[in-house]
Amino acid sequence: MNPIVLTVTGRVTRDAVPALCTELETLLNDPRSAAPDPAGPVAPASPVECDVGGVERADLALVEAVARLALVARRAGRQLRLRRVGPELQGLLDVVGLADVVALEERVPRP
Repeated sequence: MNPIVLTVTGRVTRDAVPALCTELETLLNDPRSAAPDPAGPVAPASPVECDVGGVERADLALVEAVARLALVARRAGRQLRLRRVGPELQGLLDVVGLADVVALEERVPRP
């Protein structure tokens, strides 16, 4: 399978969340993200990679975006995996209980 990578940058607002979800749905529906041989052995679907390293500020709008993107990925039979998660976002995900829902590519040690 081809990896699906969604890059989130700048300031994430609540108004931007639906557009991010639509972008992910478009990526998931791209025929290049499907397995090349449907008659072949069934392999587990690769996770959706979401790079959040370019986000300006970790806040509850970003947490909402992560939760909704995880739901879109799950509906497609995939898991959302976050890349370049800063300590602020990591802390927020822990507090709201989403750290167990999304995978973190690399955990940054918290001070």
